[in-house]
Amino acid sequence: MIGLSSLSVALLAAVVTGTSAAILAWRERPDAGATWLSLLLAGQVWWTVFLVLELEAATLAAKSLWYDVQWVGVVLVPVAWLLFALEYTGRDRYVRPGVVAAACVAPAVTLLVVATGDPYGLVVVDREVSDTMVGSFLRVDPGPWYYVMAGYTYLLGIIGSIPILQLVRDEARPFQGQSAALLVGTAAPWISSIVYLSGAVPVPGLDPTPLAFAVSGVAYLLALSRFRLLTLTPAPRRRARQLVFEQLHDPVFVVGTEGYVLDLNRCAAEVFGVDRRTAIGEAATAVVPHYDELQTGQGDVGPLSIVGENGRRPYEVTVRDVTDDHGRAVGRLAVYHDVGEYIIQQQRLNVLNRVFRHDIRTETNLIQGYTDRLETTPGDERALSVVKESAARIYKLSERTKAASDLFDPVSEPDPPLPVATIIEDAAADLRDRWPRAQVSVCDEVPDVRVPATLQAVVENLCSNAVEHNDADRPSVWIEASTADGWIELSIADDGPGIAPAERAVLTQGVETPLEHASGVGLWIVKWGVETIGGRVSFADREPTGTVVTVSAPMGDAPEGERSGVVADPGR
Repeated sequence: MIGLSSLSVALLAAVVTGTSAAILAWRERPDAGATWLSLLLAGQVWWTVFLVLELEAATLAAKSLWYDVQWVGVVLVPVAWLLFALEYTGRDRYVRPGVVAAACVAPAVTLLVVATGDPYGLVVVDREVSDTMVGSFLRVDPGPWYYVMAGYTYLLGIIGSIPILQLVRDEARPFQGQSAALLVGTAAPWISSIVYLSGAVPVPGLDPTPLAFAVSGVAYLLALSRFRLLTLTPAPRRRARQLVFEQLHDPVFVVGTEGYVLDLNRCAAEVFGVDRRTAIGEAATAVVPHYDELQTGQGDVGPLSIVGENGRRPYEVTVRDVTDDHGRAVGRLAVYHDVGEYIIQQQRLNVLNRVFRHDIRTETNLIQGYTDRLETTPGDERALSVVKESAARIYKLSERTKAASDLFDPVSEPDPPLPVATIIEDAAADLRDRWPRAQVSVCDEVPDVRVPATLQAVVENLCSNAVEHNDADRPSVWIEASTADGWIELSIADDGPGIAPAERAVLTQGVETPLEHASGVGLWIVKWGVETIGGRVSFADREPTGTVVTVSAPMGDAPEGERSGVVADPGR
């Protein structure tokens, strides 16, 4: 480079490395931190290029001009470093227009003062040319705002370095290498600037900071190429952990060692009706359900009966200590698992298991006995009739169990809500078609509302049961519907022998035993179906004979748990 001083040549080397790193970073957009790292490197290159022009200028006026232009890069570097560090480490919630504007206030003031000629000597009080062995420099006497801006620059540098420092001890080796390279890249010019301001540089007017940009450029190039700085960033990992905490379907509370709530996720706020803004900082005993039972030890506690948005539900609570890097407990984590669905599923499996072990075994034993009888007496019409009837009951039983399985299939998509009039009309028409002797009465005014589709299977089961198990010559069924406060009540009454108290007790208790169980799965389907849509069912005797079954269900869309694919008339 003919005509350039050796110092200018060294500075241009820093320009080459910085420009290369800036191009690599710019190409990685929109990865986290790519834009801000590009601007940081562009600021360093800008600063260095115009320092070269200052060194090569011959007059005080020319040197002063290029010195003033350098301020664009000087003020850009710390702001870009801070915003890069925040975005790169996943703290991009702070990188919003308001924060960016606030960070740019001091730099904007500096550029405004410089652009207006600094008439009051805020940035530079005096300037003069200083000829040295390594070149001709512009030596300046800093003004008060110069030191304010220097302090502001160091402050942003420290704030930005804190999240980067946290990655040095990260368990992932790529993040360790990235953070180390970044810290070297930013420490070199900052140390050089401190040395310059302290007056320790032996050459008057020489600011070694741009020379340190060569170290920065190499460090950033190493981070970009060797450690995949922008293609493998910790930002998604941090955001993913936050997302898991917030989107977890189980309520979670974080409690400090002093017994105060430190955090809770969205699910906890929604399920237990807690205001997150006021809950943090409150005593855990006043916010966390059954906290008194969770304070001793850790592990699984429960199930505990807790009232939430879904009514009273059983929860099992997993309690874990939160420890720091030294193994010291700094808090407790309580995760609430709603085991109500698990308990219900166990109940369903127990019922279906009882059906196959008891009912089908009974029928198969009956078939086996009468087939043995047919072997000795082939023309025994009675034996043949019993075998056919038993086979038909097994077929019905298989259809009933299939209905129970389809009703709660977690894979199937829920059907849209249905008009309650359609449900009642279809159930009445089916009764009249299958049992022509039955007398079916429907109330005159059926509410014009829509209800969860699962209610169709519930009504059809109750209606068919009312006729099928009725011993009257002309069985009668009455269907009525009414609404109140967003709920609909459907009543199915009959004049049959009624439902045995033992069967009602089994449904109320929710469990079966070898000695106490319902006679089939039909009533279980009614109970489960109503519970699935968040409703309730009740039984009452009818005078002089019969039963009145009342189903209360919410109007409108079905809850998330409702499923389609229900087979009607599974029997009782």
